[in-house]
Amino acid sequence: MRALIVSAFTSLDGVMEAPGGEEGYRNAGWTFNQIPVEDATFEIKTREQDEAQALLLGRRSYEAFAPVWPQMTEDFASYNTMPKYVVSSTLREKDLVENWGEITVLRSVDDVARLKETEGGPIIVHGSATLGHQLSEASLVDRYHLLVFPLLLGAGKRLFSGADKDATRLDLVEHEAYGNGVQKMVFDVVGAEGS
Repeated sequence: MRALIVSAFTSLDGVMEAPGGEEGYRNAGWTFNQIPVEDATFEIKTREQDEAQALLLGRRSYEAFAPVWPQMTEDFASYNTMPKYVVSSTLREKDLVENWGEITVLRSVDDVARLKETEGGPIIVHGSATLGHQLSEASLVDRYHLLVFPLLLGAGKRLFSGADKDATRLDLVEHEAYGNGVQKMVFDVVGAEGS
């Protein structure tokens, strides 16, 4: 069973929307505009790229990343060459970019569950708040890689859904606090099959 890892930048109050500066959001760019950059903070991002063997995205994150990441040949070299999967009920194969390697459209979280049963290494999810909620609610997430920024952003898409569901226990397996106030927290989902 392949491990499914959700990776996110999040504020202390759980907002994950627009960390890099996407338009249309009041606090856009909060990861770099409001917190001093400390290179050590992003070590986990390099490690993720080295360890992941597939990238899983929701439609909106795919549409945001696909025009940009293929041109970032140094920063995203591994992501650009690994297989990518986009979960969408509306995206058509003909709408996929042609310069980003192998891309497969999955139509549901059931398709993600089947993907997890295939041979291969970890599958990583970036962005994709709506997809992350669906994966969590379907008990498909095995691990969370979180960079928690010392900010309260208020409005915005949240990392975790507000669904009324049974509690999910997490096991903290890695933690580090950086001088800029950012904390790295890596949690395994207790009882998850791929953990």
